[in-house]
Amino acid sequence: MPATSAPRIRVRANRLVLYTALVAVTGLFTGPFGWLVLTGLKTPAELAASPVHWLPGHFQWHNFTDAYQLIDFLGYARNSLIIATLYATLVTLSSAWVGFGFARLDAPGKKTLFGILVGSMMLPQLITLLPTYLIFAKLGMVDTYWPWVLWGLAAAPYLVFLFRQFFAGLPRELEEAAIVDGCGYTGVFWRIFLPQSWPVLSASFVIAFTWTWGDYIAPQLLLSTDRSTLAVAVMSTYVNPAGTPATNLQAAASVMYVVPILLIFLVAQRGFVAGMSTSGLK
Repeated sequence: MPATSAPRIRVRANRLVLYTALVAVTGLFTGPFGWLVLTGLKTPAELAASPVHWLPGHFQWHNFTDAYQLIDFLGYARNSLIIATLYATLVTLSSAWVGFGFARLDAPGKKTLFGILVGSMMLPQLITLLPTYLIFAKLGMVDTYWPWVLWGLAAAPYLVFLFRQFFAGLPRELEEAAIVDGCGYTGVFWRIFLPQSWPVLSASFVIAFTWTWGDYIAPQLLLSTDRSTLAVAVMSTYVNPAGTPATNLQAAASVMYVVPILLIFLVAQRGFVAGMSTSGLK
């Protein structure tokens, strides 16, 4: 065997191992979604069968039509879209503003405040949900979309962390030159820093949109049935005559519920990956 062929064989073997691992990991992550699709194509009898029927005998495509027609699917989807877009837009801008302040401004106790902010990410949502509900109830904001507006204006700790890391890596000469030319810090943020942060903006918007689109607890607690979101409708309105959940219809509706998120990620994946990869670089 020639000496030059041994390294090539080694490289090919390493690539084969790498591709095999990637295929295995991809299957691990896409497996639940594939099982969800198969569940949406089964009959109730196949779902209750023992042993498990891995594949449906006949694809029940009408389950998707039934799931769409049994509820006001577009109406609930519109509510989810309004809330998710409103919150994602506001929280992205407010988090960028706060992250800019932590990254570029000097003030007493800044490190302590940033530590408290990052530490608040460890708090589960359920701990703050009850006092938050009581506050909104006293302000008369229950069964309105104002809670998501206020949550958006309050910024999100994780997104603040992303923006702070990104802004901290930009050259200080940028803001110094702008300040010398008479631009204040507000102008520096809107005219210089924010336009350069499109990767983090894209990543933050996708993350925030996904949070809100997939949230079940807050809409269930704060909104009435007519104003509720698609997540609540999918989990609570599909039942069979016996009063038990119609799992096949829930699965079919869940597939249609997940598709918009997948499309948003596919469209914005380049900016999402770039934002996640550059937010920690100095």
